[in-house]
Amino acid sequence: MSLTLNLDFQYTTSIEKLWSAITDSDKLAKWTMENDFKPVIGYRFQFRQKPTEYWDGIVEGEVLIVEEPNRLSYTWGSGGEKHTVVWTLQDLGDGKVNLHLEQSGISNNQALGGAKYGWSAMAAELDKLLAQ
Repeated sequence: MSLTLNLDFQYTTSIEKLWSAITDSDKLAKWTMENDFKPVIGYRFQFRQKPTEYWDGIVEGEVLIVEEPNRLSYTWGSGGEKHTVVWTLQDLGDGKVNLHLEQSGISNNQALGGAKYGWSAMAAELDKLLAQ
């Protein structure tokens, strides 16, 4: 059984600024984790944070799709699981942009709940970054 998380976040910003926030390593670090991300298909990267007793703090990824400024996809491997993350940006007009997250390949409801909680918290940080 494989579960998929779908979340939508609306931001008051330009699609270009939002694209930069999800693809620029320094900006990405401000709302997710330290990383060496580059928006280049086939590029392998890591998200890193302080390890806990339950997790080594490392997410391994590989960039799958880069369609500026509308779609970005990469693998998300951690704790023996490998998911696929797809970000879809849609300009809604009036200075609003919808950011859709689809994370597929999740193995159980506990992991699904953890992913939903984590991305929702990070999306709030992204909102703060975009407001600067």
